[in-house]
Amino acid sequence: MEFKKGDFSICAVFVVLLLSTSLVSGGDIVHQDDIAPSRPGCNNNFVLVKVPIWVDGIEVTEFVGVGARFGPTLESKEKRANQTRLAFADPPDCCSTPKNKLTGEAILVHRGNCSFTTKANVAEDAGASAILIINNQTELFKMVCEPHEPDLDIGIPAVMLPQHAGTSLIKFLGNSSSVSVQLYSPKRPMVDVAEVFLWLMAVATILCASYWSAWRAREAAIEQDKLLKDGSNECNVTEVSRSGIVLEINIISAVLFVVVASCFLIMLYKLMSSWFIEVLVVLFSIGGVEGLQTCLVALLSCFRWFERFGQSFIKIPFLGPVSYLTLAISPFCIAFAVLWAVYRHISFAWIGQDILGIALIITVLQIVQIPNLKVGTVLLSCSLLYDLFWVFLSKSLFHKSVMIVVARGDKSGEDGIPMLLKIPRMFDPWGGYSIIGFGDIILPGLLVAFSLRYDWLCNKRLRDGYFLWAMLAYGLGLLTTYVALNLMDGHGQPALLYIVPFTL
Repeated sequence: MEFKKGDFSICAVFVVLLLSTSLVSGGDIVHQDDIAPSRPGCNNNFVLVKVPIWVDGIEVTEFVGVGARFGPTLESKEKRANQTRLAFADPPDCCSTPKNKLTGEAILVHRGNCSFTTKANVAEDAGASAILIINNQTELFKMVCEPHEPDLDIGIPAVMLPQHAGTSLIKFLGNSSSVSVQLYSPKRPMVDVAEVFLWLMAVATILCASYWSAWRAREAAIEQDKLLKDGSNECNVTEVSRSGIVLEINIISAVLFVVVASCFLIMLYKLMSSWFIEVLVVLFSIGGVEGLQTCLVALLSCFRWFERFGQSFIKIPFLGPVSYLTLAISPFCIAFAVLWAVYRHISFAWIGQDILGIALIITVLQIVQIPNLKVGTVLLSCSLLYDLFWVFLSKSLFHKSVMIVVARGDKSGEDGIPMLLKIPRMFDPWGGYSIIGFGDIILPGLLVAFSLRYDWLCNKRLRDGYFLWAMLAYGLGLLTTYVALNLMDGHGQPALLYIVPFTL
């Protein structure tokens, strides 16, 4: 299989794109806050709350709110949560005793004019069983206690709802309908099947890319030996190896690699919007077509029926020699990528994204290589610092974790940027996706692939070489990442923090 200059340039661009996201995430539902005032009666974690709505006995919708710093802990099981009638406060801000009589209803109030704790105390004294506070913005807001308030003993749960949820509830109540709500905050399962499959996908991708890379290196070495034995003095890189162009990273480019990736990450963060996501989708689709085409042509060339078409070439303007097999495969790859891009919002579009992503990762690992362990050590060490800074330390400069914001696609209206492998969380009551960034596969994959190439060229047995232990180390490092992810309630984790020490 031959890589042409066009393929090389596209993949070289994508190496920078791939580094832009290096994160494992499951989505967080518990928000610990060490800054908000904390004291007895006001020390809850901020948790997401499910609020299903019934109108005249029929469940019509469900909203998601956030629990307050104060009040009792919400029920985690849906079947144990009480279904309670909803009433709208009069006055709407609930800063003074409501005029409407309450007998255990949940009360709906507007934010403003007094503190959250004042509203909760007034509602509780009036006989409410819970208070739902409508935010004056689309986003949710953390409800905290006032800095100089005395210790609190609020006995009803308080939940903040986004503005659009409040508008809908007021409309339901305005139609003289009987509206009921339920409040509960289900916990995530300790381990979701999605994480198991994502771990298998990442390990299998590096495994396949490593064996393909080692096979190409051995074929090139055998071909070079033949040419040397034949006394050929006119062999160059292209003639010696039909396995294609290879970009070897040196120490300087390893450091620059991370610097350029950081610049690109800042650009993603600053320009994150729906139009910019569209640009990334187009770039990802182009890279996905190249990756899928390369993998399919290489796979089909292994069969006798297709081998002749893979070795027969035709010259095409601007592209140079292209095999007949590549010409036959290209329309399918283009159609696949276009269909994914157009229908990427449907529920099972993640399958197409993962297929394109895996093919692209495998192709990049054939083109980009490290020449020795020294370069691999520098590259992974710099990448570890990159990961730590942009996941954790960037909060001090940007007030948010830049890596997490970019991975989630905040402010873009999308589920995240396309440079991710993702699988829906199958048994999670909150839904969402488990994700892993391409950088968490490609960067350690460069080291693992080098290990196998070295072992094969030095005729080392599996147990005596580097590859087996590098592969086990990657698997254990990624497994440790998922353990940390679950211990920290789904907060995004820099996977390289765990993978790099294991592999090195």
